[in-house]
Amino acid sequence: MPANVMVGYDGSPAACAALNAAAVLFPDAHAWITHIWTPPFASTKLRRRLRTAAASADELVELIEREGAREADAIAATGVALAKAAEWDAEPMVKRTIGSEGLRLAQLAEKLDTDVIVVGDRGLGGAEALLGSVSDMVVHYATVPVLVVPNPLLADEAAALAAGPVVVGHDGSPGADAAVDRVRRLFPSREVILVAVRDEGADIPVSPAATDLELVRLDEPAGLGRWRERAVADALIDYAGSRGAAVLAVGSRGRSLPREVLLGSVAVAAVHRSQRPVLVTHS
Repeated sequence: MPANVMVGYDGSPAACAALNAAAVLFPDAHAWITHIWTPPFASTKLRRRLRTAAASADELVELIEREGAREADAIAATGVALAKAAEWDAEPMVKRTIGSEGLRLAQLAEKLDTDVIVVGDRGLGGAEALLGSVSDMVVHYATVPVLVVPNPLLADEAAALAAGPVVVGHDGSPGADAAVDRVRRLFPSREVILVAVRDEGADIPVSPAATDLELVRLDEPAGLGRWRERAVADALIDYAGSRGAAVLAVGSRGRSLPREVLLGSVAVAAVHRSQRPVLVTHS
């Protein structure tokens, strides 16, 4: 059954890359190409033109409302055109907010019962940096799986999207079991590989639904705290690369109140450090 996908789209190269990658991963999907319209409600170039054209502050506000809405609709329409060219059944969604774009995306996805949210990764400046902050917020607050797509993908990483396996970080927790379940629903025809970064001999419980999957053990790194969590993420990332994975999937913990702990430090590190798409699931 085709997936219902929500793509966070701002017209940036990172957003275009995320859309194109998702179209390969989720063929024939239904997609909401979602542009969140936020203050100052118009691009820098458009605001510069409108400041010149406006005779008063009131007129400037009116012009920004009108022309900014038109610009937002055009951005979403461009994304829809790209999605339809990739053979998705796509429709635009433009929502205005004065709060967090990422939180708004997460709310919309939950309301529409979306199967997965797709966003671009963190950038270094301008629109990419804005999208990066959005992707971080979506990952932390969404209740549905979130696919974060790095930009750019190298040739082998892009080629893996079509048929590469999905590597799932697995630690025996309920969050890891939920990740396996979500992955098998989203990628029913893909090979799924469970990877546990644990000491040799450590017990790694696997749910009955996942006993047919390959389970690979990697040596657990030494150290404590954030350094260890980053090392675990790097081990998962390296293994995903060695297997030519299309996606690395990690699950949330759901055990404590602070948002990063709730998500899981390994998941946070994987999203920020992986050069392949990362799927974050939430238990």
